[in-house]
Amino acid sequence: MYGVATSGLVAEDFFHKLIRIGKAAAVFSDHHMQLTSAASLTERDVAVGISYSGETLEIIDALRYAAERGATTISITRFGQSTLSSHASIRLFTSSSEAGMRRGDMASRIAQLHVVDVLFTGLVSEHFDEYVPRLERSFQTVRQYTGKRERNPS
Repeated sequence: MYGVATSGLVAEDFFHKLIRIGKAAAVFSDHHMQLTSAASLTERDVAVGISYSGETLEIIDALRYAAERGATTISITRFGQSTLSSHASIRLFTSSSEAGMRRGDMASRIAQLHVVDVLFTGLVSEHFDEYVPRLERSFQTVRQYTGKRERNPS
């Protein structure tokens, strides 16, 4: 997953979700690491580029290179044509208004998080018997560990 600034936080959220179900995933907000990651991808991999505007040069570079390497590429951008979506084999769009003063990119971030949640829910639903036990095991493991720390304050 590739994103910078607010979109980088969305990419990290998606990464956290995928790790909980045992999917091999990585997230990069550093441009050099994005390109390094893209260079190692193959046709068996998926690269996700997240940019509200669809014009963030670092994300465009990474997704374009991932596509050149044969990876399936997914863009998550605002609705409409953009350079990023033109390099994606799967184009996902958000609908939010960031007109006027951008207030910490709140509307776009929530819209992007919603798309990630829908993707994750669909993935878990499609592989329900495999992923739901992994989610439960992840939850119970963290709960067990954090519960012990809370009971024994220092």
